[in-house]
Amino acid sequence: MDFGQPTPRKPREENVIPMINVVFLLLIFFLMTAQIAPPDPFEVIPPTASSDAPDDGALTLYINAEGVIAFRDTIGETAAIDALELTYIDLCADVICTGPDARPPLTIRADADADAQLVPALLKNLAAREITNVWLATRVETAQP
Repeated sequence: MDFGQPTPRKPREENVIPMINVVFLLLIFFLMTAQIAPPDPFEVIPPTASSDAPDDGALTLYINAEGVIAFRDTIGETAAIDALELTYIDLCADVICTGPDARPPLTIRADADADAQLVPALLKNLAAREITNVWLATRVETAQP
């Protein structure tokens, strides 16, 4: 029984579908595990400074040009500071907050046009609540030609 010459097969092209599946699975994984930052409650233009230390605080208190204070989605001085204190207590329950340097840092993002007297009064209020690791967010000063 003679079957004749076998027909030559075409070389198979590389299948990229498994690679596409892996890429989409990684994309979904990173989207699900990413921590999405909530938007700022209002526009704040910080004052300038010559230091370029990064702002890495998870706790941020906002002061706009009119002097309105906000923390996350809570607006108003008393309500915002109360919400901040509750969040601070929750964070210290999860992490050991023994000394002032071990406590989570609070970043104050005050508008450059806000009344400068608000910050010292706010710092006294925060110190009374034992929130003492406080940073003031600034913009990096650029050299004028």
